Amino acid sequence: MGFMQIPRKVDYAIRAAIYLAAQDPAKNCSTGKIAESQGIPRKFLEKIIQNLTRSGLVKSKRGSDGGYSLARPTHEISLRDIIEAVEGPISLNVLMDERCTRLGVWTEVQRKLVDTFACTTLADAKLTLPRALSSASLSSTA
Repeated sequence: MGFMQIPRKVDYAIRAAIYLAAQDPAKNCSTGKIAESQGIPRKFLEKIIQNLTRSGLVKSKRGSDGGYSLARPTHEISLRDIIEAVEGPISLNVLMDERCTRLGVWTEVQRKLVDTFACTTLADAKLTLPRALSSASLSSTA
């Protein structure tokens, strides 16, 4: 059976964001602490955190009490925001052009996938990521 593969960068970005969401918002976390707690290679995490910072999802603070924290409340950051910060626009298929979109099913699956990520916030994911993702229906609404 084939599986839809989530890029490692996306997996790590979501895990890091959920970790930050679970921390005291008044405190900053170092990349070393995030990397160690989540099993993410530190150098790779540093690049991911840069993308999240550039996208306005994470803020950084320099100094002895420096580190990273979320830039917005957890209910204002969606999984779509995180994914697009590190990978760009979400696309189910490389061929989401006219040839593939003629098969309406791909357009509908693409829309529902993006909607699921857009409607799942860090506040939801912090509670239970697997349930939040599996509860989204991919059946037709028509």
